[in-house]
Amino acid sequence: MRDIPSPRTGIIVAIDGPSGAGKSTVARLLAERLGYVYIDTGAMYRAVALSVKRASIAPEDEVALEELCRGLEISFERDSGGYRVLVNGEDVSEAIRTPEISQLTSRISTRKAVRDVLLHEQRRMGRSGNVVLEGRDIGSVVFPDADVKFFLSASAEERGKRRFLELREKGEDVTVESTIAEVAARDARDEQREIAPLRMAKDALLVDSTGVSIPDVVARMEIIVRAKETERAGTVPAGQGESR
Repeated sequence: MRDIPSPRTGIIVAIDGPSGAGKSTVARLLAERLGYVYIDTGAMYRAVALSVKRASIAPEDEVALEELCRGLEISFERDSGGYRVLVNGEDVSEAIRTPEISQLTSRISTRKAVRDVLLHEQRRMGRSGNVVLEGRDIGSVVFPDADVKFFLSASAEERGKRRFLELREKGEDVTVESTIAEVAARDARDEQREIAPLRMAKDALLVDSTGVSIPDVVARMEIIVRAKETERAGTVPAGQGESR
């Protein structure tokens, strides 16, 4: 386990929200616009889920899960197509995006052993600031002191349709109805789980992306983060740079 760096000097942006809201795409584009580092925490849990499946570990086996997690080196690498997710040097970007891994991720993400190890890693990776992190509990658990918090959402129907199109492009045999039902079921599990349930932080800004283009969502978020940067730089009185 690596040490957590000294206190941050940059901005931490937390983007939370339910599955299929477009958090990964929005967070990646926002990070690029800001010149920040993008940390896909959801991909970290998916990487663990893939490793759990490959190791044939029961999702309820806390001891085995902890041992597995401590032996994983999860990292992100930027390339011409975006970001690649690496586990112990292997590119698993595509392998972690299947429906089976999505379901297993929802199960293992509730396990304390997994959350404890990844929580430490996420804080280590983002502590210095100038980062955009996305997930389900970034603003409420991982970085409750984040400088800017967003809760990105959309209707379950729209999120299901988006997911359906993504899966069909990958050749998956799915239906719109089953995909929407899967999204709704995952919402229920994420909201009702005992450990770090999906919740909107009290000081987060709700961004509903239903019927709104990704570029428009990113542009709105960028304005708010830039205002926070200006406030932090001391060029305006505290509070006046806040756009909430």
